[in-house]
Amino acid sequence: LDGMQDFLPAAATVLVTLAAGADAATVERELRLMLDGPPTATTEAENSAEVTIPVRYDGADLSDVARILDLSVEEVIARHTGALWRCRFIGFTAGFGYLDSPGAGLTVPRRSQSRTAVPPGSVALADGYSAVYPRRAPGGWQLIGSTEVSMWSLDRPRPALLSPGTRVRFVEADRP
Repeated sequence: LDGMQDFLPAAATVLVTLAAGADAATVERELRLMLDGPPTATTEAENSAEVTIPVRYDGADLSDVARILDLSVEEVIARHTGALWRCRFIGFTAGFGYLDSPGAGLTVPRRSQSRTAVPPGSVALADGYSAVYPRRAPGGWQLIGSTEVSMWSLDRPRPALLSPGTRVRFVEADRP
């Protein structure tokens, strides 16, 4: 929009940065019209992208997640792979997509003690979201698996594999 320099979506908010001299009221009014209106063809096309991520369910916290949810490890895996996840926003670090699937029934708390280093490719759950760590980083999410899929690569035209709206399917890496 005219006057809008940048925007950053989050779970329940959007940070909008305005260019110097922009009329904030006008930008806000135009944004509200866009948000309240029907999806555009561009939005629908962007949201139609689907990414499949093979996962080895070998995470250090997989048994804890099963215990917290009162499920077997196999049931956790079945719910994770059986759900269609959608990237709601990118945050924390470049390429870290917050994926939700409200019907998956995999809402677990963050760990009480964060790790100082989570390996890249770690597949995790926390607070109703799933994510794949794009690089080595500290983190407090529950680790349930790992993948070889690169979430961030400067060798791609769009370095981030995911963007808001991308649909994600996790599949068990050992299965055809």
